[in-house]
Amino acid sequence: MWEEKNNALYRKFEFKDFSEAFAFMTRVALEAEKMNHHPLWTNVYNQVEITLSTHDAGNIVTEKDRKLAKKIDAMV
Repeated sequence: MWEEKNNALYRKFEFKDFSEAFAFMTRVALEAEKMNHHPLWTNVYNQVEITLSTHDAGNIVTEKDRKLAKKIDAMV
């Protein structure tokens, strides 16, 4: 579930292992590139944390972030 806090959308994902987490990140990266809307994220072993905000709108949550979050949810 995405949380809206500090003018950003945040969600933590947990996978079976590193390979599964990395495959998920690859799918997200391809979609983010298509949208030209790139996440702030971290990955440690099987966990991926993603933060979304729109930098050129003043680092706030916009429809672009909500659209990418929906697409990310569909990849899990």
